[in-house]
Amino acid sequence: MSWVAAAGRIFVITALSAGLGFLYGYPLEAVVLVLLALVGWWLYQMQRVQLWLNEPTAVPPDVHGIWGELLARIYTHQRKHTETQQRLQSIVEYLQNSFASMRDGVVMVDEQGMIKWMNEAAGPLLGLHYPQDTGQTLGNLVRSPEFSDYFLRGDYNTPLEYTAGGAKTLHLQVEITLFGDSERLLFVRDVSARVRMEQVRSDFVANVSHELRTPLTVISGYLGTFLENPGEMPERYTKPLQQMDQQAQRMEHLLKDLLWLSRVESETRDTPHELLDVGVMLHELQEEMVGLHPGTPIELDLETDQKIQGDYREWYSAVSNLVTNACKYSPEGTPVIIGWRVRGDRCLLSVRDQGIGIDSVHIPRLTERFYRVDDSRNSATGGTGLGLAIVKHVAAAHGGLLQIESQLGKGSMFTLEIPIRG
Repeated sequence: MSWVAAAGRIFVITALSAGLGFLYGYPLEAVVLVLLALVGWWLYQMQRVQLWLNEPTAVPPDVHGIWGELLARIYTHQRKHTETQQRLQSIVEYLQNSFASMRDGVVMVDEQGMIKWMNEAAGPLLGLHYPQDTGQTLGNLVRSPEFSDYFLRGDYNTPLEYTAGGAKTLHLQVEITLFGDSERLLFVRDVSARVRMEQVRSDFVANVSHELRTPLTVISGYLGTFLENPGEMPERYTKPLQQMDQQAQRMEHLLKDLLWLSRVESETRDTPHELLDVGVMLHELQEEMVGLHPGTPIELDLETDQKIQGDYREWYSAVSNLVTNACKYSPEGTPVIIGWRVRGDRCLLSVRDQGIGIDSVHIPRLTERFYRVDDSRNSATGGTGLGLAIVKHVAAAHGGLLQIESQLGKGSMFTLEIPIRG
């Protein structure tokens, strides 16, 4: 029943009561009595509706008229809401049961930083007590400064890896995902085994490289002595000795890069070493490269004089590797352009060439150690396969990253994105 029908019914009843009252000489009194009766009836209906609203789980009362229509619609919406709530609750319970079975720690945190839910695995990883710490502020329970800075920063594009102290030292990786109204979902993983294996590998490479340098120096010394006096040996030995000397020099470059990469990977720094004038460094690098690659013009495109905090040797090595690669794979006479500019809160150092380019299938793996796009080409140019790995680790050690853009036949651009620290 619509409100128009209800109003029409009241009007008809009032008119009939007025007509009957007029017949008996009391039209006003009859209308008043009928209206009072209608008000009483409506109040009674309203009371029944209110009693049901106080206990909506009960079956709604049998109410007639407009109140029955309203009550039916309320009951329909209530049932739909209840079904939706039950469905969402079952999804939440399913997710919680799934997270509870994970070996990684999972923590749900609201916009205020309070723990809404966590699985049992999160307890030993973050030093929490399951489930007693539910409802506590996560920042007050996890005391690591690295974790607190990462959690409060709000930039979760890259996961955090840090060392957690305690009875047993753990290396943890934390990933945070935003959902809902600034709520956060934390995944905590123990990566101690991986870190230990990386350390073993790094130590092995460093130790082997150190041990090989001494015999390689002796071999290179004797080869150099023989080649300085070619007339004192049979001619048929000259070419083999030259090839041996070439490979010995290549091995020396490889050992040098291995030792440098091991240093970059293993060195930890809480604060950058110095304030580095990038413009001055690039001019020094330009002068050096002009002598090493006279057929390739080195151009500087410096849009800013912004300085960065970092290690001079590491940044010089990283940019030198990028420029050297650009010169090797560029046609003679085509320029290599080194750019330096500021975009937002980051500095961009780019090296752009017009060389042969790189197929897009190789780009994701270019920074892997010893990865070669073309073995024959790499051997011809004398590369060690470690240059871009060094660049990547230098950038990461300073909080930056390496971006690679390239097209076959059109050249490549390698860009170092470096955060500006106050």
